[in-house]
Amino acid sequence: MMKRIRLGMVGGGEGSFIGGVHRIAARLDDQFELVAGAFSSSPEVAKRSGETLFVEPGRSYESWQEMAEQEAARSDGIEAVAIVTPNFLHVPIAKAFIEKNIHVICDKPLGVSLAEAKELAFLINQSGSHFILTHNYSALPMVREARARIANSEIGDIRNVEVEYLQGWLNDRLELTDNKQASWRGKAQFAGAGAIGDIGTHAWQLAAFVTGMEPESIRGELLTRIEGRELDDEVFAEMRYANGARGRLWASQVAPGFENDLRLRIVGSRGSICFRQQQPEILEIHPLYGNSYVVTRNGVNNHDSIRNQCRTPAGHPEGYLEGFAQIYREAATKIRGGTTPLLPGIMEGLSGMRFIETLRASSDQGGVWMDW
Repeated sequence: MMKRIRLGMVGGGEGSFIGGVHRIAARLDDQFELVAGAFSSSPEVAKRSGETLFVEPGRSYESWQEMAEQEAARSDGIEAVAIVTPNFLHVPIAKAFIEKNIHVICDKPLGVSLAEAKELAFLINQSGSHFILTHNYSALPMVREARARIANSEIGDIRNVEVEYLQGWLNDRLELTDNKQASWRGKAQFAGAGAIGDIGTHAWQLAAFVTGMEPESIRGELLTRIEGRELDDEVFAEMRYANGARGRLWASQVAPGFENDLRLRIVGSRGSICFRQQQPEILEIHPLYGNSYVVTRNGVNNHDSIRNQCRTPAGHPEGYLEGFAQIYREAATKIRGGTTPLLPGIMEGLSGMRFIETLRASSDQGGVWMDW
């Protein structure tokens, strides 16, 4: 009989936003059961978090190192671990669990440098463990609908790719307050990168996922708009593709009035496709000839493969949480030996780190073109 996958979590304790998101996502399709965790670097917070989450006292650990050792030694130890810590811990924690043959589900970005990402990739390739990166937006049904239509040449040859992710929440220096989400993101030693890592990698991965293309060259600029801030808070990039297409990316956390406005526009020789994350139920189609129209999630004109991942009937909205849940559903399939061609993993993680470092190098040199 197939049972729920035993899941552990590192980070995500008291006061964590993303930890709660991962736990909801992991349970939405009933494929995982949280049985262990090292929820905080503070022993007191870790203990309280374990109690709140109904984890057995003996499996609520004070450190992730202890958790990896003890869970690997148990006959009923965890089969997978979710990493929801600040970025600088992603790779060290992933290594510790992969070395114990435990699968890893990790929040993005992959880490703080391309060098450490390559070390992790080598370790994964030598192991039997799976590594999943939670680029949740690429798991939204209408994003996958866009990918399927582009793969079927419905808009012809791609000419332009435009993606933007705008937020305004860091227009004030929240990193100097007790805001837990902002405090570590404002420090290079914990985050590694600013807006480019936090939301820029989401935009980058989304464009590559939907188009099936990465550029030949890239240039751009990392800006720090708020005086005194340690890391970038706004990013601009241009891309050149092998087929002659051009691309632009804009990611900002200092755009007042914007919340989580992730948008993607793909212009082809015979039509265009537009998607907006804050309206995740629809995909705009603009053909060369005929009227523009929208495709709705779980509607009559969805691709069958997309309809099969929808959890509610058309008209009952799905969005952010279900995107994470789809990642967990496919992670469960992969862990059980199934095929999951759209699930983001180590290659997407490497691409994200490469994007950060290439664009940073371009910015440092005045925005010159850099080979990809």
